[in-house]
Amino acid sequence: MAEATVSLRKLAADAKQFARRLLTIGENRLELLAVEAQEERDRLLQAVLLALGLAAFGLLATCTLTAAIVVLAWSWCPVAVLLILAGLYTLAAFWLARRLNSLLHDRQAFSASLDQLKKDRVGLETILQ
Repeated sequence: MAEATVSLRKLAADAKQFARRLLTIGENRLELLAVEAQEERDRLLQAVLLALGLAAFGLLATCTLTAAIVVLAWSWCPVAVLLILAGLYTLAAFWLARRLNSLLHDRQAFSASLDQLKKDRVGLETILQ
């Protein structure tokens, strides 16, 4: 009977230790997820600010260049010059839209957290077998 009591106590102690380790692993993974979420938020904010600056200065440069080209080519054919410039700007807009689309779909967020959770699952499966 004493041996069964000792065995039950050891089993209870092992269960507590396993639960503590499991909670520690969960806590570490949540901290990693929080850090990655913060990094993603910072990266997104930086990208938005850079895109706004790029758009503002790009628009100013394009307007100035367009005005200069139209003034220089006014005597030749002003409508043709405006149509050519509009076509070039449309092509540039389509190219930028494709690049933006590929940028948004190529990156996988929280990849380190997902990798760690997969490793944890494999480790738990190994322990529990």
